[in-house]
Order: sequence, then structure tokens, then C-alpha cells
Amino acid sequence: NEKQLLKNCYKNSIRLAENLNLESIAFPNISTGVYGFPKKDAAEIAIKTIKEEAKQLKSIRKIIFCIFDDENLNIYQNLL
Repeated sequence: NEKQLLKNCYKNSIRLAENLNLESIAFPNISTGVYGFPKKDAAEIAIKTIKEEAKQLKSIRKIIFCIFDDENLNIYQNLL
């Protein structure tokens, strides 16, 4: 399902960054552009997944959500 695929994208990316001992990682609004995934749903998945994964992080100290438009910015601000 699309929601699980998006969740796995975040989960696998952050785990790879952790395995590489990176100190930071940045995520764009994955799938909300040309793929047309609902923006609020995508933001909820991103934030929930990152919060879940953050509990096990040792090297990553900074996680950035790169927001490219006002609509997504408002969504993320309200959810965070």
C-alpha cells in the first residue's frame, strides 16, 4: 500500500544515515509533488515515522524537513 511504502522510505533512509554515522539528515516533502500523495497524510507519515525511529538514533542529532511551499509549511507547523 502507498502509505506503507512512504513510511518505509523514511524509515530506510534514516536507518541508512544512522548506519553511515551521519549527524544530520534532511527530507523533502516526499511524494506530494508530481505523485500527488495527499500532503497532510504525507506529513503525518513523515513525522510519525521519524519520531518512532528517533528513539534508536545514536549518531543523528539533527533532522530537517525541507518544506518548499506555504501549504506544506502550514501543515508541518500544525503537526509539529
